[in-house]
Amino acid sequence: MSDETSAGVHFPADDQGKRSTTTTTRGVLADSVRGVDPELAQRIDGAHDWRKDYVDHVHDVTAASAGSADRAARIATDGLASMRRRMVMVDDAGDEVPLEDAELTMPSGAAPFGTESVKGTAEPVTRLRVPVGGREIEGEELRGQLGAWVDAGIVEPSFAEAVADVIDHPEWLALPGHRALLIGAGAEMGPLETLLSWGADVLAIDLPRSRAWRYKKGLASRGAGTLTFPVDASGDSGADVIHQPGEVLEWVRRVGGEQPLAVGMHAYADSGVHVRVSAAVDLLMDALTDDDPQTALAWLATPTDAFVVPPAVVAESRRRWAARGLALKGVQGPLRALGRGQLFAPAYRGTRDGQPGIADVLVPQQGPNYAIAKRLQRWRGVAAEGSGQRVSFNVAPATWTRSVTKNPVLGAAYGGAHHFGVEVFAAETVRPLMAALLVRDLVRETPQREHPEELFSDAAAHGGLWRVGYEPRTALGVAAVAGLPGSLRRRVRG
Repeated sequence: MSDETSAGVHFPADDQGKRSTTTTTRGVLADSVRGVDPELAQRIDGAHDWRKDYVDHVHDVTAASAGSADRAARIATDGLASMRRRMVMVDDAGDEVPLEDAELTMPSGAAPFGTESVKGTAEPVTRLRVPVGGREIEGEELRGQLGAWVDAGIVEPSFAEAVADVIDHPEWLALPGHRALLIGAGAEMGPLETLLSWGADVLAIDLPRSRAWRYKKGLASRGAGTLTFPVDASGDSGADVIHQPGEVLEWVRRVGGEQPLAVGMHAYADSGVHVRVSAAVDLLMDALTDDDPQTALAWLATPTDAFVVPPAVVAESRRRWAARGLALKGVQGPLRALGRGQLFAPAYRGTRDGQPGIADVLVPQQGPNYAIAKRLQRWRGVAAEGSGQRVSFNVAPATWTRSVTKNPVLGAAYGGAHHFGVEVFAAETVRPLMAALLVRDLVRETPQREHPEELFSDAAAHGGLWRVGYEPRTALGVAAVAGLPGSLRRRVRG
């Protein structure tokens, strides 16, 4: 085998040995709707320019899911089943089998991981504190900030209510009754640092990169919780869930303990590797759920996706569109004409008053692999909650992270987003807010939803992208131009 096809989770090889991401991701998306909308599935199958066409198709799959609760559940189930049929597990000999037939077991001759732990030296933080504008706020001041974000359309009212629950119940912060398993533990948006500061017990899976692990161990030492992680025979910390899924599962089963696990998927990778890691973690989540049905599952949803949103969101967006001043309308009118309606288009076109809409915030520059990876995660969340499992899956706002700033188009668009009523958050603000939603999701009663897509609209912090008057993609180019000078300054400093 080549290094590229070393043992682990892969896209399938064709007759020439090529592992095409396009064939698989397009097929998975088509299969997800084949049972509820055969014509849409046929259109997806026939897509000629997948990197361009995927945006409309993902939107259309979301719209198909909006049709009914049964359709949403069927799409999630069929999409996951297609992924299991199409993606493969490659063994040490180079043989591959579909994931639906693969067993997560220790490879013959593989050495099991050892275990190390770092126990924090600080006192636990016992109140929810959030850095905003260079200072930490809590209590009534934090409630006031939540209210300001709601008034500005930056977060949904249910988000403010959820965070307020945690303000009222600081005893939730240390995850009583659960042990966290964070996959991709070093993710910039992940809850590792916050949970450790609150005194939580955390199992961590991340790639064996020594510098990154020194940083994580430092966080643990300065925190109040306990960080436990795998160590290989050579003493290197970390594990690769794509190439070592059986070894990772064996380690988690051995050290997981008696408390139910809360498994958080925060791993990110470029290109098709993101799909592979999402598929590998899905296998791991399945196995751990089979071991203990009380296992909880957690993800963060990107705001740059397509979502089913409530009628109130659609109505507010239309109010904002209608409330534009005459001067702004006078400037935008000719630009819309020159752009043949593709600039400053109103959001939720075609949605009837009083009906849910599709917030179309897909960003073509992120690519189809990213969109399908996130879709796999969303399908697992819908399927798991539908079976009665506890799920935390919250939309996080647009945030200044490394993956954003290294993309010049996204970085510039984020820099100009405030001109269109969108707030881009600092990562240090988002982390404790989203960790607060996680702990609240783990202790509250399981919600009864009318539609599975409410898993994502409930407690969403979209940064304003859902409630702006414009379809975000039609203002992206103008936002990028407006934000270009600041983006260039950030890249030079970086």
